[in-house]
Amino acid sequence: MFESLINPKKAERKPWEMFFIGALYAALSILIVDFLFLGNPVFEKHISILIVCFTVIFSIPFMFYIIKLEEEKDIKIKSEKKLIKEHGKAISALLFLFLGYMLAFSVIFMAMPQIESNFKIQLETYCTINARYNVEKCVADYNNGYTASVIDPPPLQTLGIKQGMTRVSTILSNNFYVLLFSLLFSFLFGAGAIFILAWNASVIAIAMAIFTKGNIVNLPASFLRYMIHGLPEIASYFIVALAGGIIGTAIIRHKFGHKKFWHVLQDSLDLIIIALIVLIASAFIEVFITPVLF
Repeated sequence: MFESLINPKKAERKPWEMFFIGALYAALSILIVDFLFLGNPVFEKHISILIVCFTVIFSIPFMFYIIKLEEEKDIKIKSEKKLIKEHGKAISALLFLFLGYMLAFSVIFMAMPQIESNFKIQLETYCTINARYNVEKCVADYNNGYTASVIDPPPLQTLGIKQGMTRVSTILSNNFYVLLFSLLFSFLFGAGAIFILAWNASVIAIAMAIFTKGNIVNLPASFLRYMIHGLPEIASYFIVALAGGIIGTAIIRHKFGHKKFWHVLQDSLDLIIIALIVLIASAFIEVFITPVLF
């Protein structure tokens, strides 16, 4: 039933509608998982992963059909420039879906007096990245409210260009890892990359909620803080996921060596190159621009 809420062609015409679909899927996932598993002594330890899994289950039909639609465009459209423009419509729809996840997760995170039950692993991930030498204290502080200080990267003036480039290199090594798995998951499982992206949405949502210190008035500033570099970064993951899914679909529908297959492969390689460029740009924005503004 839920997969019929919106179809890929409609989503590409009105991509902003996917924001509300994403928020609905994320909110429903939390409600369903809490209702089914919160009192279970075994499953309640893993509720944070189950929430992501249910969000993925809701989203898989849309992801599958949009990949199929984009592969069909590869067959019909010969102009590479026009084809990339068409793929951009799909990327916009997927980005709005991601933003819907993120907003729902962050608002619910902020609304809960005790956040550990639903977002324990995401909170631990945030603390591992930002307070790696005192993870347990970080988790305890945030689980008791917003008593801990928001952990931000030092400004560029403190780091210096050389240290800034070192941070860029560190960020890129981590992001390339996510990019690679997005490509592999989409290639092997079609819509499989949506799990990685839903997981990232939940972790970023935790970071956003922490930045607000529990005050929803600060949510717009928090959104800008993480999305200035986060949107191009997530866009690169969606671009490469689309490329992997298109290649996988083409392998099933067309034989190796067929002219149509090589056209699809060329388009997918172009998408991968674009994703790499966007990912590198997002790392530089994260290190050299975001800390200056926030």
